[in-house]
Amino acid sequence: MAGFRMGEGVLRRKPIEHIEDTEAGQGAGLVRSLGLWQLTAIGVGGIIGAGIFTLAGTVANGTAGPAVLISFLVAGVASAAAALSYAEFAGLIPKAGSAYTYGYAVLGELVGWFIGWDLLLEYTAIVAVVAIGISGYFSFLLGEMGLDLPDWMLGAPGTGDGHKVDLFAAVLCLLIAYLLTLGIKNAARFEMVVVVLKVLVVLVVIGVGVFHITTSNYHPFFPFGVSGAFTGAATVFFAVFGYDAMSTAAEESKDAQRHMPKAIIYSLIISMVLYVAACLVLTGMQNYKEIDPESGFSTAFKSVGLSSLADVIAVGAIIGILTVMFTFMLGVTRVWFSMSRDGLLPKWFAKTHPTRHVPTRVTWIVGFASAAIAGFLPIGEAAELTNIGILLAFVVVCAAVIVLRYRQPDLPRTFRTPFMPFVPALGIVFSIWLITFLQWQTWVRFAVWFLVGLVVYFGYSYRKSELAGR
Repeated sequence: MAGFRMGEGVLRRKPIEHIEDTEAGQGAGLVRSLGLWQLTAIGVGGIIGAGIFTLAGTVANGTAGPAVLISFLVAGVASAAAALSYAEFAGLIPKAGSAYTYGYAVLGELVGWFIGWDLLLEYTAIVAVVAIGISGYFSFLLGEMGLDLPDWMLGAPGTGDGHKVDLFAAVLCLLIAYLLTLGIKNAARFEMVVVVLKVLVVLVVIGVGVFHITTSNYHPFFPFGVSGAFTGAATVFFAVFGYDAMSTAAEESKDAQRHMPKAIIYSLIISMVLYVAACLVLTGMQNYKEIDPESGFSTAFKSVGLSSLADVIAVGAIIGILTVMFTFMLGVTRVWFSMSRDGLLPKWFAKTHPTRHVPTRVTWIVGFASAAIAGFLPIGEAAELTNIGILLAFVVVCAAVIVLRYRQPDLPRTFRTPFMPFVPALGIVFSIWLITFLQWQTWVRFAVWFLVGLVVYFGYSYRKSELAGR
């Protein structure tokens, strides 16, 4: 591997033109079986879910009020700027790993390492947050059916009287891990079917709910001030970047260079249109003070006498949010797989199943880790783990696309980010701005994870890297 060294130390980079040949020759590749609409479904599946069915209610009730609409729009603008940068890289470097791989190839090993290291935590936490959100709808549905489960299994410690563990959320994480171990082709078929069902449920919510809007519920529009809307944007941000996790599946796409950029853009456009419409309906149907932070739409429809539809929404939410868990668990396992294949983590993790060709070892590890977070942390604390690393990944990708455009302008690009460098620069500014709205506890957790990452990198990864010239 000595021929791959570009500079010494932590700034060494893997040449883009050699990534495909090098990794294909290592015998640890994944199977290319996903088409354009399967990729788009994975993207939509990752974006639409907890944002509509859980976080919209949480942010409307406690942070932004009706201005939750602005929260989603602000997050969407920042996300769109980054999405165009991801689209360029996805067509240029069609390999697993997403932001980790892009950062490694353009900005150097240390930058790539920390983005990958952050994403391991962020994506795992997102899986847990979504599982907790589904659990809230599950509890609502059981209550509507007159079924009472023991208090100890209904939530994390501190979330209610007698709560010991959110058992349903934890088990759900393990079920998604099992699904992913069956092989990407079978798992993607499941994802496609469930995404279609989920979009239909959202369309029903919007189509019926619009007739029950009371315009007085929109006043005051900024009950927590404009800053509340921006704080809400930082909170809901993870609900508008499922395409990021979807891009980690580039190595499993039949024609990644053409399909990945399109899938990223399609999935974001579809999702943002549905988000805006759903937020208008939710805050128009019910006063923001009365919106249930865990099962907002179900309780909103129940409040206007549509209890039967509320039950349908709860079932749809449970099924639909599964796709978010699927997308992000897929994402974290592919980032982990890529880092291990590059030697930055033990090669043992990069071992794929002999017939299903998926990294089953890391999938089960992520499954149990997310189950632990979902079972024992309240949704608010778990959600705070999900934002800062993703925002930093956006900063790195947007910066890298600018650097690479000027460093190697003649590389074959199937998609080019428009209005260079304004669009990626906008993504950088928005992402840094949103970071400033995060709570201090988030910074503490990030700092601890960062320091652990430093120890791991200099204690193991720096010496074991494929680019170390061993």
